[in-house]
Amino acid sequence: MTGVPFLIVFVLAIIVMILMISKFKIHPFLSILLVSLVLGVIGGIPFANTVDADGNAVDGIATVIGNGFSSTFTSIGIVIIFGAMIGTFLEATGAALTLADMVVKLVGPRHPELAIELMGWVVSIPVFCDSGFVVLNPIRKALVKKTGTSSVAMTICLSAGLYASHVFIPPTPGPIAAANTLGIGSNILLVMGLGVIVSIPALAGAYFYAKYIGKKVKSRDEADADQIVQSYEELVASYGKLPSGIMSVAPILVPIILMALSNVSSIFKWSGALGTACTFLGTPIVALAVGVVLGIILLAQSKMGEKLYDLTNDTLKTVGPILFVTAAGGVLGKVISSTSLVAFITDNAGVLQSIGIFFPFLLAAILKSAQGSSTVAITTTAGIMQPLMGALGMASPVRAALCVLAIGAGAMTVSHANDSYFWVVTNFGEMTPDQGYRTQTVATLVEGLCSIVVIFLLSLFLH
Repeated sequence: MTGVPFLIVFVLAIIVMILMISKFKIHPFLSILLVSLVLGVIGGIPFANTVDADGNAVDGIATVIGNGFSSTFTSIGIVIIFGAMIGTFLEATGAALTLADMVVKLVGPRHPELAIELMGWVVSIPVFCDSGFVVLNPIRKALVKKTGTSSVAMTICLSAGLYASHVFIPPTPGPIAAANTLGIGSNILLVMGLGVIVSIPALAGAYFYAKYIGKKVKSRDEADADQIVQSYEELVASYGKLPSGIMSVAPILVPIILMALSNVSSIFKWSGALGTACTFLGTPIVALAVGVVLGIILLAQSKMGEKLYDLTNDTLKTVGPILFVTAAGGVLGKVISSTSLVAFITDNAGVLQSIGIFFPFLLAAILKSAQGSSTVAITTTAGIMQPLMGALGMASPVRAALCVLAIGAGAMTVSHANDSYFWVVTNFGEMTPDQGYRTQTVATLVEGLCSIVVIFLLSLFLH
């Protein structure tokens, strides 16, 4: 099947996949693989390896699926694992709290909402937003009691700060996976830099909305003024002595510096031993491996070396589902690229180009709202976009990076009841589900819309 009929089948397949994940609660891994198999068969991929009329080898559907799965693991598997391990080590040692402390000192105590938002923004670069919220929530509650600031406003600012870096700034798994899927894994620093820029309007929009909604909605902890809140000092004591600022930031900063040196080496065409060393150390796998080593040193300094095995094991258990869903997204992308859909879209690219950067945003937003997981939405959308990048005029590194960010903006629009993060925020923020829809859901909508507007403006000038 080709042409418009197959395009209609493709759209229906995406709808079916969304329904399988959201309504029928079939795991995304199985849903994506099943849809990929059916779509490939309908799209004319043969059942077995064969040879076409010109004597060229044609892969069968099983080979296409296997290649899509393995190529994804080859390109991003270790990177995602190492990024998650760094986050685990920072969380376990209390280094995440040290980073939060540094942000408070930078912003000052007079702006608690901004301080907690920036805390979340920094901490969630290496740490999953769900666990980041749990880690920072005691500080949020202590600041609420100390400053008299709206608890709801503080909750939404913390949530928004965590969320912005979670979908925009590597080494969180979603952006890394999307960057590699779209062919700019070696330009991860470009994604990080643009991700920082794009996250600023998201933070600003959520900040002002949080200040507004904080006056309208009162959470349970505000209603109970006598509630006992764990002080910051007690929280620090629960970790023992917190790591130094230098050691806390090193596992994040050193990989960034190494990747930056690799880009600088490429730009200035450094040769010899220096150029080779910069290229090698700046490779994302190697740079993040250095971050992991620094995280292990941090564990040793915190006298937690004996927990390395358990922490690594827990990280692998957490990252495993993400890896498999990411690989399934790679399968879908490989299947699409093996059908006639790409050629059809190339021949009719003008229609989709009129939508431009809003196409990946809308696709990711639909997937996010339907099935709940931002990471699944990011990786699945990236898999769908990968074979279409050339046809849509997004093949250059900068355009591909903007596509990654547009996917991220869509993947934060919106967080509601089928999203685990929604329940983390509402439960720890002492809010009812109805209040959660008025606060968390709307705030993520504001973040997504603010971000995509800026991404669109950037797309007008950056090529």
